[in-house]
Amino acid sequence: MSRRNSISLSQHEKTSLPPPDQLIVLYDGVCHLCQRSVRFIIRNDKKNKFKFASQQSEFAQNRLSEIHFNNSLETIVLIKGTTYFEKSDAVLEIAKHLTGSWSLLYVFKIAPRFLRDGLYTFIAKNRYRWFGKSDACWIPTEEMKAKLLS
Repeated sequence: MSRRNSISLSQHEKTSLPPPDQLIVLYDGVCHLCQRSVRFIIRNDKKNKFKFASQQSEFAQNRLSEIHFNNSLETIVLIKGTTYFEKSDAVLEIAKHLTGSWSLLYVFKIAPRFLRDGLYTFIAKNRYRWFGKSDACWIPTEEMKAKLLS
């Protein structure tokens, strides 16, 4: 599966999507590293571009099935309009839209994908062991709830 694909959606599905400039991050809701990453993105999203959904949620499951995406818990997924990104492409695309110097990380896009994704996969495979995991999705603060789609 390509790391960046256009999604073919019906007219009904297109009208149910957030605006095209809205970025949707689908993350593993029980992963502590993923939860911390979401909180980090929210703190550095001064332009309010990002919305979030746990991959365990109905919203995320519906979106992932629409794009025929398997093994979603192995990667973060970023949906931007009708394009989606996974693994290191998703991380770098997210960084590009953050405020401050975090957007400079996008320069790593020049590194070969197999190297970037290799590092991403190594961290992803060890994330539960290194950072832990919850029995259930985390409970966001009231401020963060406005950023969640489900």
